[in-house]
Amino acid sequence: MKIALAQINTTVGDLSKNVGLILETARRAAAGGAEVAVFPELAITGYPPRDLLEKPSFLERAQEELSRLTAGTRGLALDVIVGTIGPSIDDTGKRVTNRAVVIRNGEIVFVQIKRLLPTYDVFDEGRYFDEGPAQALTTLQGKPTGLIVCEDAWNDKQFWERRLYEADPVEDLTRAGAQVLISINASPYHMGKREQRREIFSTAAKRHNTPFVYVNMVGGNDQLVFDGSSFVMDAEGREIATAKSFSEDLVFVDLDAGVGDRHANLAVETEAVYEALVLGTRDYLRKCGFKRVLIGLSGGIDSSIVACIAVDAVGRENVTGFGMPGPYSSGHSVDDARTMAERLGIRFELVPIKEEYEAFLRTLDPVFGDVPRDVTEENLQARLRGVTLMAASNKWGALVLTTGNKSELAVGYCTLYGDMCGGLAVISDVPKTLVYEISRVANKRHNNAIPENVFIKPPSAELRPDQKDTDSLPPYEVLDAILRDYVEECRTPREIAGRRGLPLELVRDIINKVDRNEYKRQQAAPGLKVTTKAFGMGRRFPIAQRFSE
Repeated sequence: MKIALAQINTTVGDLSKNVGLILETARRAAAGGAEVAVFPELAITGYPPRDLLEKPSFLERAQEELSRLTAGTRGLALDVIVGTIGPSIDDTGKRVTNRAVVIRNGEIVFVQIKRLLPTYDVFDEGRYFDEGPAQALTTLQGKPTGLIVCEDAWNDKQFWERRLYEADPVEDLTRAGAQVLISINASPYHMGKREQRREIFSTAAKRHNTPFVYVNMVGGNDQLVFDGSSFVMDAEGREIATAKSFSEDLVFVDLDAGVGDRHANLAVETEAVYEALVLGTRDYLRKCGFKRVLIGLSGGIDSSIVACIAVDAVGRENVTGFGMPGPYSSGHSVDDARTMAERLGIRFELVPIKEEYEAFLRTLDPVFGDVPRDVTEENLQARLRGVTLMAASNKWGALVLTTGNKSELAVGYCTLYGDMCGGLAVISDVPKTLVYEISRVANKRHNNAIPENVFIKPPSAELRPDQKDTDSLPPYEVLDAILRDYVEECRTPREIAGRRGLPLELVRDIINKVDRNEYKRQQAAPGLKVTTKAFGMGRRFPIAQRFSE
């Protein structure tokens, strides 16, 4: 059987365009000699459609577009497997199912409904979908084939210590006699996810002695980035075909001969993170209708890496950096920002805020009276910068990219309506230590655009004289270790202090900062997920609550 892995980038809700892309890719697959073309989960609707699924008109339109796709396959000498939605099979109150359909010469010849519906992390499928019955086999090119939709392949009892579901659809299908397993997926990226998938599917192929075809979506949809990285495992669990990571691809494999295309993907995880952020930024802008971006360039490492990502996402001609020095800004900060802008070839505007800041102080001093100046006046500077960027955004129709990292956002070391102003928080899931690592990746791609001084100078918000981040926070190596244990692994303060050899009071102080600043994070711009647990749609804590670690 000759199969084409059709790794495509779809847009949520753009049903007609998605179907057009599927048809175009199916024709290319047929021209390349494929007998079966496999597309990702919910390729017709895009993933995740979220509450669009509650609109009856959305389901109707999806059915219309499925009919158009089906008619468009007439005369194509190959089967098309594609993910879409369909009506529920019983009266549960949920109108919709998540399904894979097999289309052959203008007819739907088989439907497989997704059975295991994830509700952990960023997934909310149990909210929308009616689960399917036990899987059945179909026949492709004379071979009994098991067709699986994403999560249905992620419950192998040989791989997981604690399974989330009782059913194992893969085992059911192989017991029924499947000679080939095909899984269609919308599996978002996080660090280590690509290797985890290969281990899971290699283990399953080897255990069941059955070739396993894995096709994944690629592209950015809101906070999620889908890396693609599709592959095929032979019956011994060896990888015989691979697709690129973070770009569309069409990969051909001959299952009978055990050979296929092997397209290189990024082996170094820091490079993968960088590419995920570029793709997520590009697609967020493109799919929301923006072409240009604005960035506040402070001369620090965070704004520098965001500028590099923006250039790779939308082109240097569409990126403008704003230097906004205040009363405590150092000369090297402006110089570093200007130098980097010149090396990247982006427009740079210098808009000092000192006069505006002093005017605010004169206006507010009579109101505040004898109360000493404190963080209030520090935050005024950040908010003046936010006002400046948002004014330019309104004037030029460009999206502001915020530059705060995960470490800062976790502990509230950021200013609401100040440096948090913007439409996309590009690195909000990138810990500070990782920011430095991916900045080295950026410098390899951009001929050392980020000045070396940016890497070696102590991080500072520069909102008071000689301020350094370590005045308020432990060194980032320590902070990030605590945050990883608490945010991503839900460890207690005592566990973290013990395993890291840290004072318990320090750990408690950091955790309290995380918990107290939930109100800030829920007002932040959407960010791009690259770790196992990102702030945003995958971490849902109440704001008004009294539980404390």
